[in-house]
Amino acid sequence: MADILLTHSYHLFYDVKQVRKMQPYPPLGTLYAAALLRQQGFSVALFDAMLEDPERGFVAALEQHRPQIVAVYEDNFNFLSKMCLTRMRQVAYSAMEAARRSGAFVIVNGSDATDHTEDYLRQGADFVLIGEAEQTLLELSRALLGKSVADPQSIPGLSCIDRRSHGLHRSAARPLMPNLDMIPSPARDLIDIGAYRRTWKAAHDFFSLNLVASRGCPYHCNWCAKPIYGQTFHVRSAASVAAEMKQLKEIYQAEHVWFADDIFGLKPGWLLELAGHVESLQAKIPFKAQCRIDLMTEANVRALQRAGCAEVWLGVESGSQRILDAMEKGTRVQDVMIVRKRLGASGIRACFFLQFGYPGEDWDDIQATIRLVRDTQPDDIGVSVSYPLPGTKFYDRVSAQLGEKRNWIDSDDLAVMFKGAYRNEFYHALRTALHADVDCRRGHRAVTSAHVEDSERKPVPASDLTRLWTRVEELEKTCRNTDRTLLPTLPETAPRRRRSYADAVVSDGQTSIS
Repeated sequence: MADILLTHSYHLFYDVKQVRKMQPYPPLGTLYAAALLRQQGFSVALFDAMLEDPERGFVAALEQHRPQIVAVYEDNFNFLSKMCLTRMRQVAYSAMEAARRSGAFVIVNGSDATDHTEDYLRQGADFVLIGEAEQTLLELSRALLGKSVADPQSIPGLSCIDRRSHGLHRSAARPLMPNLDMIPSPARDLIDIGAYRRTWKAAHDFFSLNLVASRGCPYHCNWCAKPIYGQTFHVRSAASVAAEMKQLKEIYQAEHVWFADDIFGLKPGWLLELAGHVESLQAKIPFKAQCRIDLMTEANVRALQRAGCAEVWLGVESGSQRILDAMEKGTRVQDVMIVRKRLGASGIRACFFLQFGYPGEDWDDIQATIRLVRDTQPDDIGVSVSYPLPGTKFYDRVSAQLGEKRNWIDSDDLAVMFKGAYRNEFYHALRTALHADVDCRRGHRAVTSAHVEDSERKPVPASDLTRLWTRVEELEKTCRNTDRTLLPTLPETAPRRRRSYADAVVSDGQTSIS
């Protein structure tokens, strides 16, 4: 019997796109919460829904552990959890229902529960934990299990249905933890690491694990939702991060790691410190991380290389400066080429996150993004469309346009849920064509970095690439929305000469555009 059973709601096999990628990672946020509870004397069990059927598996875990408390505690470091997918919400609701039937207290934490607190409470949660929640979960567990005399409703950082008024009760906000080194390491022993290793080895012939060096991001991109850490940033000591890299390498036999930070290497001098500790501990292991264009200075790139970085994902978003400015991104298109070359010269793969469909974006802006991708030749790209989530300026601007569908079903959804410039079919075709374009160009370049998850993707023939771009140009004309959203900060631009991307093909790594 366990005092507390923790789980999360992301199941890989409910997400077709992620099944194709087959890159499962343990739920770090859930494991951090479990570690703190266990350190403070609670008996803790964990059901990991990532690879195991969440319907049958969770019920079996309830029967096995008979917990007094069930916490659906999401991995707030995983971008998939941050996407607030409706399929995950369904899994969470199902777990909550089963937990209530068992007689356990039900506690929930995550981005979606923060955005839709009342829905989760009405669905059966006793408490929704708001923001960074390890300490809140600890204090609430003590109160519920009689280990403290605190009134649960008085504990900072939670919402519940008020016992007297039966309305929504929100306690005082909980300050964030300033010293991340005080938190115990994730309780990785509570999950089946072997299942992750077998899955990775079968799909990629190497094993990758995840870790985080920091929490939060202080930048102001107005489409980026931050319901957990807000506009803050805290970072662990470089020494503790290097020690964890060594642990993953030597104890868990990881051959690659993913830093799941929102932004990696923000603190001045931190990357240099990390490189030094990694070298002194002999903890070097290939890793990937997400960084900003303007942080990729020569000194930082050298430090990344020394520390073992094999791949950097950059939030490029758009090749149009006016769109970047409207997003309040704070970066410059002109710096993308410089950074891409700098990373390439250091043997680090440069990969771009791209976002289409932001209000005010037109075909000329889209063409500018396509040209940027072709000119810079990133090693990989991730393509999305603008996705309005509560708590952002972007959401506030378009929320009145949203219908019944307000969240994506899974990570492959890519639906434009406001009045975009084009209908969904156009953006799906654009994503397919641009991915094929990058793959085709990469097919002419040798892949030299070790542990590259997508190195086996085959480039499409030039004739197929031409067909894909022809389809995009056809849909650009037929999928236009006449009442598309325009922002006051994005005046209409004068018409510019149209260029045909259907005629752009790859030959020996070169691009020709007629």
